[in-house]
Amino acid sequence: MSDTTAEAAPAPEATAAPAPAPTRAEGLTDRLRRPRTYAVLVGSLLLLLLPFYLDRFWLQAGLFAMAAAIGAIGLNMLTGATGQLSMGHAFFLAVGAYGYCVLAGESSTENGHTLTGLGLPTWLAAILAVLLAGAAGGLFSPIAGRLRGAYLGIATLALIFIGQHVLFNAGSLTGGYNGRAVPPLSLFGFTFDDTEVVVAAVPFGSSEKLWYAGLVALLLSALFARGVLRGRPGRAMNAIRDHRIAAGVMGVPVARYRAGVFVLSSMYAGLAGVLLALVFQRTVPEYFGMILSLEYLAMIVIGGLGSVAGAVIGAAFVTLLPQVFTHYSDSLPLVSAPGTGGLAPGEASRYLYGAAVVAVVLFLPGGLARLGLARAKKPLAPNRPKATKQSASPNQSALPKQSAPPKNPGEKS
Repeated sequence: MSDTTAEAAPAPEATAAPAPAPTRAEGLTDRLRRPRTYAVLVGSLLLLLLPFYLDRFWLQAGLFAMAAAIGAIGLNMLTGATGQLSMGHAFFLAVGAYGYCVLAGESSTENGHTLTGLGLPTWLAAILAVLLAGAAGGLFSPIAGRLRGAYLGIATLALIFIGQHVLFNAGSLTGGYNGRAVPPLSLFGFTFDDTEVVVAAVPFGSSEKLWYAGLVALLLSALFARGVLRGRPGRAMNAIRDHRIAAGVMGVPVARYRAGVFVLSSMYAGLAGVLLALVFQRTVPEYFGMILSLEYLAMIVIGGLGSVAGAVIGAAFVTLLPQVFTHYSDSLPLVSAPGTGGLAPGEASRYLYGAAVVAVVLFLPGGLARLGLARAKKPLAPNRPKATKQSASPNQSALPKQSAPPKNPGEKS
């Protein structure tokens, strides 16, 4: 009988279940708990309540900022996202503003000029004015699709000179040097004019009424631009900006995208021009000059290139700064009231945001929109032990390996 001993099989060791990898997907509850969500809700409520507490001066300043933000969003898609420099943005604002006046106004005589007007419904005139600005951009789009950089900037600069000549000399359309009155907007029987409407014991005039129309226009413009930039067109635009040859090799129609973005930017400028005309209540040709185009470039640089939020922040900064200097010129040092011979508020504001452009380019390339995102979030990854040259088996002791004893001199290897 042979002595055989059965070796017991080693019991399997209990292994810990791998920890689930963290996921980026967040539910609605997690998003609502974000501080950013609370900030957006509080800011939205504040914007809705401002017409009940602010006077006409600050409401008009806010409306100027809204109109500038709409135009800056369009320019940021062209210059910031696609890399196309445009110096003629003020021309398309003028097309939108004067197009609305001609389409919605009545034929009349004013300041020695026989003004032409089609008398269309004002809401329809506003839509057609935006489309008219897009059509003007479409006429220039073949040039915009083939030129880039400084060449396109110089070509669009010609639009400013052409536009100024037409605005000052086409008296039947523009009213000449003195401009022409702007018909108030009427929508669903509600007119955005100075006729007072009492809401919660607060009289609402044209500024209070237009405030909410401007908020809706800005919100829709920002959401549409955000969808474009975050979708496939936005990726194609960024590819064209970063390396147009590589984008063409990947199948992106470079000229077509450049032309299309130019038309879209022109329509944004046309909408901004319509809102500006409604706030001013009178269009003046001198306003739509080269300085306005330079201010829009300053807006997107200060706020942040290629960012919708950056365009809004930059527009608010550049637009509200002269208003603040004008309102508080008696209290601010080195700034005097307009017409007193000292440093005017407009000039002081240009010096300040000119310095802001230099500071942003040197120290904050992402603009003011990136100021709160200086520290990028690290990607989520499971904690793993550092890799070693030789992985130890589960049964192996963690003690350091002992070296083999030295061989005797007479021992054969």
